[in-house]
Amino acid sequence: MVEKGWAKARDQLCLDPATTDLNAGSCGPLPRPVFDLVTGFRARMAAAPMDFLSRQLPPLLWTARERLAEYLGTRPPRLAFTTNVTGAVNLVASSVALAPGGEILLTDQEYAPMRWCWERAARRQGLVVRTFRLPVQPLDPEEVVAAATAAMGPRTRLFFFSHVISSTGLVLPAARLCEEARRRGVLTVVDGAQAPGFTGLDLANLPCDYYAGSGHKWLLAPTGVGFLHFTDDQAGVLQPSQVSWGHHPPEGYGPDERTEFGSTPRLRNLECEGTRDLCPWLAVPSAIDFQAGFGHDRIRARTRELAAFTRERLGGWHGLEPVTPPHPELSGAMTSFALPPGTDAGGLQSRLWDRFRIGVAVTGGPGRPLLRVSTHFYNTETDVERLAEALKELSR
Repeated sequence: MVEKGWAKARDQLCLDPATTDLNAGSCGPLPRPVFDLVTGFRARMAAAPMDFLSRQLPPLLWTARERLAEYLGTRPPRLAFTTNVTGAVNLVASSVALAPGGEILLTDQEYAPMRWCWERAARRQGLVVRTFRLPVQPLDPEEVVAAATAAMGPRTRLFFFSHVISSTGLVLPAARLCEEARRRGVLTVVDGAQAPGFTGLDLANLPCDYYAGSGHKWLLAPTGVGFLHFTDDQAGVLQPSQVSWGHHPPEGYGPDERTEFGSTPRLRNLECEGTRDLCPWLAVPSAIDFQAGFGHDRIRARTRELAAFTRERLGGWHGLEPVTPPHPELSGAMTSFALPPGTDAGGLQSRLWDRFRIGVAVTGGPGRPLLRVSTHFYNTETDVERLAEALKELSR
């Protein structure tokens, strides 16, 4: 009966009924109300482009900013919309000036584009990038904190880490890590690509300098929704990657006052990239409301229930070894399994889709390729059973 009740949630999503989607950690499907809303905005823009962009859009943009800020636990003037996390982190990396002769510290499980981003920033400023080893399966959050603090030294200028490790689903104790970094005078940049909709994110109680997030994964917002949160003392540091119409602020406004453009002078300078489609940003309140209708806490409880079922159903089966820690503070809605040595990761992912229409991530991981199963509230135990049967068939 429980599964049947949640299965109805899938009917409200734009998902092909012939597929099994277990990959919200890469990109989540759109709820129908969100799809209809963003499509409606685009229809209005197509019908009267300049009326929409100049007159209709600004109040909608400010409302979207207010709603997202409330959802994340921050203030609208400290929340810039971006296209995705990659753009947000690159904005920070190209803006911050760090004392020469130091280092940028990363965990050893950051994904490649983020490593490349900080390597480029380090080259430009005469710094080095250094990584430290995260415990593969920590028993408690303090084990992670101990590894990070041991890695921080007098030359550490900036600490970048993912709130949720994308390959393993490990949830890092972000608040504690930022507290330790701040105590040592180290700037913190947190990649929260997986966090919105995955964790109970409250930026007011997370003492980081910068926090970047995505909306197209667990929040189920349209592709093209990202954000960057920054603290008061970092507000003047950020510089846009290109000069556009927000370069000169309108007269009579302070840098953090709301203007007729649906932003503040500071935010418009960061967000304005000439004429572009901002409709995905405007649909964020609809994505928030959609999940609120089920209850955010209830959804997180359901995803944990599904993750526990996934671990039990697949763990130790045909050589699958769970690598996501079972500790409730270190895990959530993604469960990863180390695959048998020699597994063709790309081939397995393709075969699961081509033969069974199962969408699941098969990625590189620490030591061995990983099967990462993302179980959102619209998934059911039957979806996990389909994956298990497909893996059994392929193993033959």
